[in-house]
Amino acid sequence: MTVADWATAVLLPLGALFALIGTFGLVRFPTLLGRLHAATKPDTVGLVLLLLGAAFQLPDVGSAVPLALVGLFQFLTVPVLAQTIGRVAYSRGESDRAHLVTDELRQALRESRDDGE
Repeated sequence: MTVADWATAVLLPLGALFALIGTFGLVRFPTLLGRLHAATKPDTVGLVLLLLGAAFQLPDVGSAVPLALVGLFQFLTVPVLAQTIGRVAYSRGESDRAHLVTDELRQALRESRDDGE
């Protein structure tokens, strides 16, 4: 086995483990915002680990460019999507505010409303 084979043998199961942990979080977390966190953070890390593991099996670096673009797209879109879904859920009252440690969005909305008057 080569070093690339060993790297792939470590990275692919590790990426799958992160994805599995995210799935457990989706099932176990009680609130929408917790589930949203579980759906984005571990799955993004898991995907990047899977892409790295796959990249080690490619013949040259140029062949790994599409995999890098997929990882970059994941890093750019998932946080924006999570922020948007979380904010919509908050504004519609679908998030359980009792589970929030600090409610920074409420404070920011109050301050912006006070500045506008």
